[in-house]
Amino acid sequence: MLRWAQRALFAAAFVAFAYCAYVMTASWIFQREETRNLEQLVVTHQTAIIDTSPATEARVQVPRDGLIGRISVARLGVSVMVMEGTDERTLRRAAGHISGTALPGQQGNVGIAAHRDTFFRPLRDIRKDDVITITTSKGDYRYRVVSTRVVNPDDVSVLNSDGSDVLTLVTCYPFNFIGAAPNRFIVRAEQIT
Repeated sequence: MLRWAQRALFAAAFVAFAYCAYVMTASWIFQREETRNLEQLVVTHQTAIIDTSPATEARVQVPRDGLIGRISVARLGVSVMVMEGTDERTLRRAAGHISGTALPGQQGNVGIAAHRDTFFRPLRDIRKDDVITITTSKGDYRYRVVSTRVVNPDDVSVLNSDGSDVLTLVTCYPFNFIGAAPNRFIVRAEQIT
């Protein structure tokens, strides 16, 4: 009986390890492919004549799972692609732009979410005045961190727009919690020129 239990536990550990390896490898491959896609979009945008009037900017719609850009925090070593949406598939492979919030370059509150145990884990060390850069095909948008706080998962007021150009990063909290975390860690940053 003990021998069968030992074999079953070993098999379960192997399956868990294999699944983790698969998810990490798939995420790494996805990040590399989307980085190449963003680089191509930047080159294409630089060589094209594009109407950037406010009316055109307001009409921009990114399809679900569409590429938004890359978010990076140099001091923390964070560099992750941002895709449209916050469904589980998207957040397993990238950070997700929260639907209904502004896109980078638009006026308002840009909301981006990612898992605390993958891409946004380094946010536990973020500080006031850290610079966050979002690179899109239209250019770089830089934000300076003004505050962090912890809120309940139901508190979506952090995504409200007050008319200023801000960035809100959302991840689960506490960072070392096992399972579904009870709170959300919020980073608020203001756009700088």
